[in-house]
Amino acid sequence: MEADKTVETSINIPADTKSKSKGKAPLSISSKTVVEPPPKRGVKKGLAIGDFVLRLCAMGATTGAAVTVGNAQQTLPFFTQFLQFQAQYNDIPTLVFFMIACAIVTGYLVISLPFSVICIIRPLATPPRLLLVIFDAMVAGLTIAAGSATASIIYLAHNGNPNTNWLPFCQQFGDFCQSVSGAVVGCLIAGALLLFILILSAFALKRS
Repeated sequence: MEADKTVETSINIPADTKSKSKGKAPLSISSKTVVEPPPKRGVKKGLAIGDFVLRLCAMGATTGAAVTVGNAQQTLPFFTQFLQFQAQYNDIPTLVFFMIACAIVTGYLVISLPFSVICIIRPLATPPRLLLVIFDAMVAGLTIAAGSATASIIYLAHNGNPNTNWLPFCQQFGDFCQSVSGAVVGCLIAGALLLFILILSAFALKRS
C-alpha cells in the first residue's frame, strides 16, 4: 500500500502597500461591555441586622403582654371567703383572644429569627426576605387587631358608658385594669415594630 500524501497549500496575501505609504492605520473593531456596579452588600446587611434586633424587641413586647394578661387577676378584699368578686382575663372573651394572639405572634417571631439570620449571612438573597415580608404583614395585622379590640374594652372598663348604664369596671378592679392596660400598650408597640420591619424589608427588596 502506498503511504498517504498530505499536500499543504498556503495562500500568501500581499500587504496593501498603498495604505502603508499613506500612513493609514489598520481598522480595528473593539467592543466594550458595561459592567454594572455590584449591589451594596453592606447596606443590605445593615438592614438585616436592624430587622433581627427589631424582631427581638417585638418578641419581648408580645411575650410580656401575653404573660401580663395571663397573670392579671384581682379579688376584692371586703367580702367573706364564701362571697368574693374576682376579675380574671378569661372572664372577658376579648382578653382571651388578646392573649392567644400575642402568644401566636411570639411563636412566629421565634420561628422567624433563623430566617432573619440567613438574611444577615446572605444579604443578597431575596426568597427568605420575601417570605418574611408575607408573614410579617399577616402577623402585624393580627397584632394590631388584638391590641385595638382590647383597647376599646379597656376604655369602656375605665370610663363606662352612661347612655347604656355601663358602670366603670376599673373603679373596683384598678390593679387588674392597670395590668391589662400595660399589656395593650406593649402589644401596640409590637405592632408598630412589625410595621417598621415591613418598611425595612420593602426597602431592602427595592434595592436588590
